[in-house]
Amino acid sequence: MGIPGYGLKTVNDFVGQELGVSSWHLIDQDRINAFAACTGDDQWIHVDVARAKAEGPFGGTIAHGYLTLSLLAPMQMEVGVIPEDAGQAINFGLDSLRFLSPVPAGSRIRMRFTLQSVEDRGKGRLLLRTKNTMEIEGSDKPAFTAESLALVW
Repeated sequence: MGIPGYGLKTVNDFVGQELGVSSWHLIDQDRINAFAACTGDDQWIHVDVARAKAEGPFGGTIAHGYLTLSLLAPMQMEVGVIPEDAGQAINFGLDSLRFLSPVPAGSRIRMRFTLQSVEDRGKGRLLLRTKNTMEIEGSDKPAFTAESLALVW
């Protein structure tokens, strides 16, 4: 999905603007379990539904913070944060990552993107810094906020 008028030559015109909001994505127990199996992070607060309901502080299982973070890049692609005319884009890092609220199993999340800055890195490369806020449907508090960096050319 492209952002009208947004490209490598015009990206500076969008600094300070919200680039868009992703669609809602369900974080169900199957997805949490698959992430646990893939990463080896099978802490009971994520995968043991009965124990999490009985003993956990959230009334049930919650998504891994890194599961929610792993959805940042595909949600960026969905919104069109990487300009369509970029021939290449690579993740360059994260700054100021803060997990603010747990994501209960069965929740829907979406990401809000604001372009904070564009830095010319020479040779036609640009470093895009975006503020990313993961919202939880029905919650006033986001799951996390992070500044992400993408190198594009």
